Amino acid sequence: MPGERLDAEWVRFWWEQSDAALTKLMRSFLPTHGFPFSQASLPDVDNGYFIHSPATAAEHFREYGPAPIDGESIALVFASDGGGHLFAIGDSGHVWKSTTASWFDDFEVAASSLQEFLEQLGRRIANQT
Repeated sequence: MPGERLDAEWVRFWWEQSDAALTKLMRSFLPTHGFPFSQASLPDVDNGYFIHSPATAAEHFREYGPAPIDGESIALVFASDGGGHLFAIGDSGHVWKSTTASWFDDFEVAASSLQEFLEQLGRRIANQT
């Protein structure tokens, strides 16, 4: 997809920061929630976040086609949340979120770039502790 490439150093920094926040979350999880952290994962951040594997994204693309987003010539669904909302990245580089739990309904801008989307996710992880 065209658009801004993520800097490898930035991705490494984001991963380290998110990993540290998740480690902190795991330590406080049992006292806070009353069950062991082995049940906690990204699905436990807000209402859940699932970044799809490339194989899953490709399979969905073959099955459903591109997400129908006005102004984007092509948009690939790459993630979802626990409420069934979909996240797609368009050829503009914007990340879009479906307004309902449907592949074919409206989408609205969730982030101006994949980097911004990941930064938002990192903040959500950090706020869980």
